[in-house]
Formats: sequence, structure tokens, C-alpha cells
Amino acid sequence: MVEYRKSSHAIYDIKYHIIWVTKYRYKVLKGDIALRLRDLIRQGCEARGITIIQGSVGGDHLHLLVSCATDLAPSKVVQYLKGRSSHLIQDEYPELKKRYWGQHLWARGYFCATVGTVTEETVKDYIENQGLKEKPDNFKVEE
Repeated sequence: MVEYRKSSHAIYDIKYHIIWVTKYRYKVLKGDIALRLRDLIRQGCEARGITIIQGSVGGDHLHLLVSCATDLAPSKVVQYLKGRSSHLIQDEYPELKKRYWGQHLWARGYFCATVGTVTEETVKDYIENQGLKEKPDNFKVEE
């Protein structure tokens, strides 16, 4: 059953699958940096009333399945989370400032899709299985 969220004038169920990558796809999101990034994303989402349903920090990217209010555009959600996390993580880890001397940890773009054409369960499974070495072959040849 869908669990609807409520505001003063709306009842809604809006979920976004969001992905963004590090600049130059450098694999810097490891160990303490990845753990701290996860905490910063959680804090940022909590401050804006965004619920994280599922998340994953990869070596060079971040996946989020979030639910947010109707007045928050996905572009503003990403802008806020990328900007805040980049600034704070670079202040805490000087080695990142050396690599990203222009103060930009994240690449410019991002991916965003509403959860609707695929089920929420499919997106959760996709995020959960990030980084698995062996992927099933979906293009078979019959003999």
C-alpha cells in the first residue's frame, strides 16, 4: 500500500530516483569520505523535509531514491544537496581540495526520474545491487 505524505493543502506521493557523479568520475568516495558524505546528505535531506527511501554511495557516484514535498523541484533538491555536500566535504578533507582545485567536487549534470513507470521495488533493488561484478545476460542467443 502506498503511504501518502501530507502538507497543509496537499496529499502526495512523489518519489525521485536521482544520480550524480564526481567531476572527471574520480573514484574518491571511499572509506571515511563516503561515510561522511552519507551523513551530510542525510542532514541536508532532513533540513529540507526530504525523506531518503534508499541510497547508495559508489566510488564515483551517488544514488538516491527520495520522497519530497510538492513545492520542491527536483532541480532545487539536487542543487542544494550537491552544493552543500561539496562545500562541507572539501572543507573537512583537504586532499579533495587539492584534487578539485576549482572547488567543484561534482560534475555538472545529474539524472532524475520519477518512480512510476518502474516500481519502487525495482529502483530499490537497482540501488541495492550497485557494484555487483556479475550482471545477468539479457541478450541471449538460442542454439
